[in-house]
Amino acid sequence: MSFSPISRRGFLAMSGFAALSACAPAAPGPEQPSPFAGFLPGYGPIFDSGYALPGIDPQYTQGVNRRITGQYLGEQPIGTIDVDPYAKFLYFVREGANSVRYPVGVGRAGLAFAGNGTIQLKRKWPGWTPTQNMLRREPEVYGPFARGIPGGLRSPLGARALYLFRGGRDTYFRIHGTSDVESIGNSGSAGCIRMFNQDIIDLYDMVPIGTRVHVRTEAESLRVDPENFGRGVDLPSRTVDPELIYGPNANTQAPVFDDPRDGAPVTGGDFVTL
Repeated sequence: MSFSPISRRGFLAMSGFAALSACAPAAPGPEQPSPFAGFLPGYGPIFDSGYALPGIDPQYTQGVNRRITGQYLGEQPIGTIDVDPYAKFLYFVREGANSVRYPVGVGRAGLAFAGNGTIQLKRKWPGWTPTQNMLRREPEVYGPFARGIPGGLRSPLGARALYLFRGGRDTYFRIHGTSDVESIGNSGSAGCIRMFNQDIIDLYDMVPIGTRVHVRTEAESLRVDPENFGRGVDLPSRTVDPELIYGPNANTQAPVFDDPRDGAPVTGGDFVTL
């Protein structure tokens, strides 16, 4: 499997996906089709917490809009999560050519924070409640959800969330999953830093509590990665029908933590609706 070239200021080492595909077992015969057929490695359908998550359609993982492993060329020390909200990338900085870059989507709140913080909470399939500021600013958008949304497939925080604190106080800045795959690599009107569910699961498993997070300013992004500055498009505002969240036909299946199938490929067509 071939990949398009990585940008000059991006990762220079070979994509980790290329290495993985070189070591992959032989494709199964027609009587046992691969559950990952048509998906990039790492983006196929998987089980997680009792859910059968669909794979990420390859149209959303084109070019640089996918997870890669390589040499980090930024300015942060090893062990840091470095977020570039202007180039729409998140880096987990590791030694040598083992750093990981993920594509992200950025909401308005994602541009309101810059500088350093610390991950002090990590949650699987977290629930969500709009803040008082959100309710005051856009009551027509957030008012219907003031009572909150339980963790699970309905929650806008997706499969995982990392909660950023500064000086011991919650910043309300979140790095989280999403089923809105179109938003990854683009800018939206709401939210903080969104990732494909497969990517936030991968990152969540690697980063411990206490991990330092740095969010680049506009000047930093222009200095470190000018080629990708301003990547993506601005997506129009979207509203959600409360009936889809609270109505009788809403998918209220609660997560099953530590399901023995977690991480296993989904081999059938029994997917949940996201």
